Amino acid sequence: MARLRNRFAAYLMFTVAPVALLAAPAAAQEMAAPADAEAQAAEAPPPSAALGDQEIVVTAQRRSESLLRVPIAVTAYSGEALEAQGAIDLSDIGDTTPNVTLEPSRGTNSTLTAFIRGVGQQDPVPGFESGVGLYLDDVYLNRPQAALLDIYDVERIEVLRGPQGTLYGRNTIGGAIKYVTRRLPDRLSVNARATYGSYDQADGVLSVSTPLTDGIRVGVAGARLSRGGFGDNLTLGIENYNKDVWAGRGTIEFETPDNRLFVRISGDYTHDKSNARNGHRLIPGIASGAPVLDDVFDTRAGLAFPLNDIEAGGLAMNISAEIATGLTLKSISAWREDRSLTPIDFDALPSVDVDVPAVYRNEQISQEFQLAYESDRLNGLVGFYYLDARASTRFDVILATTGPALGLPVSAGFGQQTAGDVRTDTWSGFADFTYDVTDWLALSGGIRYTSDTRRSAIFKANRLGGADAQFGGSGTNLGAPITNFEGEATFDKWTPRAAITLTPTDNFMAYASYSKGFKGGGFDPRGSANIAPNNNGVPGIQYDDIYDFFLFEPETVDSYEVGVKGSLFDRGLTYAVTGFWSDYTDVQVPGSVGVDANGDGIFEGFAGVTTNAAAATLKGVEAEIFARLLRDFAGAGSQVSFSGTLGYIDAKYDSFIGPAGNEVADFRRIQNTPDWTLSGTLGSIVPIGTGELNASTTLSYRSDTTQFEVPNPFLDQPGYALWDASINYSFGPERRYSIGLHGKNLTDERYITSGYLFALANPQTGLPIITPTGGITPSLGREGVATAFYGNPRQFYVTLGLKF
Repeated sequence: MARLRNRFAAYLMFTVAPVALLAAPAAAQEMAAPADAEAQAAEAPPPSAALGDQEIVVTAQRRSESLLRVPIAVTAYSGEALEAQGAIDLSDIGDTTPNVTLEPSRGTNSTLTAFIRGVGQQDPVPGFESGVGLYLDDVYLNRPQAALLDIYDVERIEVLRGPQGTLYGRNTIGGAIKYVTRRLPDRLSVNARATYGSYDQADGVLSVSTPLTDGIRVGVAGARLSRGGFGDNLTLGIENYNKDVWAGRGTIEFETPDNRLFVRISGDYTHDKSNARNGHRLIPGIASGAPVLDDVFDTRAGLAFPLNDIEAGGLAMNISAEIATGLTLKSISAWREDRSLTPIDFDALPSVDVDVPAVYRNEQISQEFQLAYESDRLNGLVGFYYLDARASTRFDVILATTGPALGLPVSAGFGQQTAGDVRTDTWSGFADFTYDVTDWLALSGGIRYTSDTRRSAIFKANRLGGADAQFGGSGTNLGAPITNFEGEATFDKWTPRAAITLTPTDNFMAYASYSKGFKGGGFDPRGSANIAPNNNGVPGIQYDDIYDFFLFEPETVDSYEVGVKGSLFDRGLTYAVTGFWSDYTDVQVPGSVGVDANGDGIFEGFAGVTTNAAAATLKGVEAEIFARLLRDFAGAGSQVSFSGTLGYIDAKYDSFIGPAGNEVADFRRIQNTPDWTLSGTLGSIVPIGTGELNASTTLSYRSDTTQFEVPNPFLDQPGYALWDASINYSFGPERRYSIGLHGKNLTDERYITSGYLFALANPQTGLPIITPTGGITPSLGREGVATAFYGNPRQFYVTLGLKF
């Protein structure tokens, strides 16, 4: 940890000095121009919640452009629009973004599961990488822990669909999400928002900024987000699905009078002390006979250690300097760290049966340089990116299953301990340019080279006596380790991009593009060396066999896209329609299996089995539309509008090699990827007195969703619809004051977002074997694990706002 902090300090000195020196001659020039693309976007007037006919400026191509002129499938949300709809965290935008899934990862409030166009990763264990890149003010967040960002003090959020391997690079094979915080204004500014609602929701957000002198501004923002539980833990006597979060952000900005040099230093911190989310059992306890609970938000989980506790934060410095006319140098330096302590009770019962106390630790330092060029015809940039990251985990799997088989009492807490440490060193160089051949024809091209080195250490041992001392237990390891592995591998790839854009008029654009995405490989972080094969078929362990057994190779996506964007009737109608076809190869498929190492019919634990098992084709269409239905019908500025989104994806495995080496593509599905995602929002703005009433209602729909590659009748979610509504009234001088009423999931829909299943399965199809009573035969544990997590129930809340 100290090593990375010291290196970050060195980066700051290394970065500031040369950029400041380069900026010095430019600052003396008389002609001033904005140097920073993000600054230009921040200066553009933001659209209100229902005014989709106003210009939206995004930086999807690392420069400021109109959303309707970017040859990429992008959905953008302004901070004002998010505030008006009562959005709380990133998952709130998933329902209205085509072909996107954003959810809390199983039993947490803070870990993000993200899928775009069928590409993603829901296993948060170090060693597995996300297929969707998340960027906080252009800083890539390397791990999903603490990545389900709460929405406060935000300028806008951009969702880029499809591979972004040239400009954004690392692991953006499905797409990228850009979370952009607000720039500080050149005046004293105070923004406050208070929320109170059902389940004792009580949130408060306050941001204050002020100029210290000409060109220097400081700002702080803080958020307190709290809510009672949607249900109860009947065993521990605590709330389930509650929220207890403190968050803060501090910013210092410096800008020269001619705007040629801009420096922003920011720090953020989040502390989530919410209770661990525990799941709802879908079947009665096999050993205990415990019945299924009536309320899906209630649980009987008994694991109480460690206390759920997540801390995350970081520092970043963004520098932009115009070193010559049309030539801008940008530096992005960052350090981030997070730690998650969490008790995972798979069986969701008081019994000590598949109980997993766990800790995740992540730290990263990154540096990116960009040299951007702008002229009348040619625009683009070249850049370099470096990331040094460490991710580690430690968890115990405490079982009661095998205690009697070993001649030990069930309460002895037999199980396994797994510890993993993954160090990642990655660097890349990239270039991307657009040339306007004529006023209506533009050609774009880019390429990136990535070198990704992964060093993994994996330890696994049988244990007796329960959890490790780190988790409040006194367990000890039994005998020699099952796995004590260290391995290193380097993966590299060229990822090109090409596009042609036609803009015959100012209100219409058509484009066609090709892009390649790349996600590096690694070593299975839960691998068991005792089930690795060897060259001669005789039971035993050889290093080369373990290395090859644990190793999985990179996966790639080749994506082809065509689209049109435009507006009609003085922007009374805006639209964007995209068609895509993607070839997804060497798909990394992580899985867990029960391990019976000696063939006695007793499962001693579970092991990771991760392979490049699959190839898939992903093809579909996406459409977004805004239509102003009425204008000035109730006074100047009044309007009625409709916003709609549609996503359709035909996502199928062309090949999938199962654990036994057989072809099982016909029995596999693309997880977390419904065929259809649709939404429609009806909005209205009406002037009332000196204020403005803004009302909207949204209906969204997601078709059948498979939680894992293998369908199963327990966790797979049939299609469902969610209905939300908001009404806001802003008033007073410059509409400084606001009051809003928000309703979420008004029909109180119950829908599964994730879950766990450990069941004996058909060796050919992988489908769980259903017993005559409708249950399962456990592959791990005595009680059987079929546990689900659910999306939020119906909620109402009121917001009060103040801005000046």
